[in-house]
Amino acid sequence: MFGLSYRLLKPWRRNIVTFVKTWKLNFVPPFLEPILYLLALGFGLGGFIESVDGVPYAKFIAPALVSISVMTASFFECTYTSFVRMYYLKTFDAMIATPISIEEVIAGELFWGATRSTIYATIMLPVLLAFGVVEMPSSLLIIPFAFLGGLLFSCIAMCFTALSPTIDALSYPNFLFITPMFLFSGTFFPMTVLPEAIQYVALAILPLAHIVIIN
Repeated sequence: MFGLSYRLLKPWRRNIVTFVKTWKLNFVPPFLEPILYLLALGFGLGGFIESVDGVPYAKFIAPALVSISVMTASFFECTYTSFVRMYYLKTFDAMIATPISIEEVIAGELFWGATRSTIYATIMLPVLLAFGVVEMPSSLLIIPFAFLGGLLFSCIAMCFTALSPTIDALSYPNFLFITPMFLFSGTFFPMTVLPEAIQYVALAILPLAHIVIIN
């Protein structure tokens, strides 16, 4: 049996401090990403698509853009970045040399992955509001769901990180897990247009599909 204590906040705080030090670089992707997607797909491709189930295409993909950002922010943070901290920087070794346990280090990493997803969703929200593709106050529900979704993908990512012998091996879950979710989770078209078998598989093994539905 293992227990967690307030010490799990130490690894989380360490990552927060690092994030804040480079906040200008970290602010750009979640700010520009929805703008680029909305211009290219929402209004570009959307010019050829009148609506999806009665919803303008730009509004249809808006929740998916947040969901994708939540997924990628937490997944890549807890795969590549966590692997670097664990294997190359030996940050994990340094932390467990203190009273912090390895379980608390991992919990802190997961908590941070969820926090990063929440930050990204919070940055994206004003952009989506400015484009008029989401509405207040219902859009505020995106924030708590971003944390829960980020925690989910952080847990999945950390499992891959723990099993990967090298950092290059992390490209496999990215290609075999993240890419199918990006394409087949109802992000850019309704899942109902897919064959029933693919819909069943997507709902069974692709967690992003459920997050898109909730958002």
